[in-house]
Amino acid sequence: MPESFDVHDHRHQMKQLNKSSDTELYENRDGLACPVCTAAFNRLFVLRGDGKQFPENDGARFCLLNQDAVYLFRH
Repeated sequence: MPESFDVHDHRHQMKQLNKSSDTELYENRDGLACPVCTAAFNRLFVLRGDGKQFPENDGARFCLLNQDAVYLFRH
């Protein structure tokens, strides 16, 4: 079971790159570990709105659905 991750607990270790009413994007500045696999992640995307569609940039677009909160850790 993955450990929980609270953005506010680690805010001083990440740089906020973007924030809107329903999304946040952070850069990992201190090598924080991903709560899922424990490897350091590069960026963290947080979706607090209902859904988000991402444009095609590598051949395929993708969509996220949020039913409580979505945390996407990119390595």
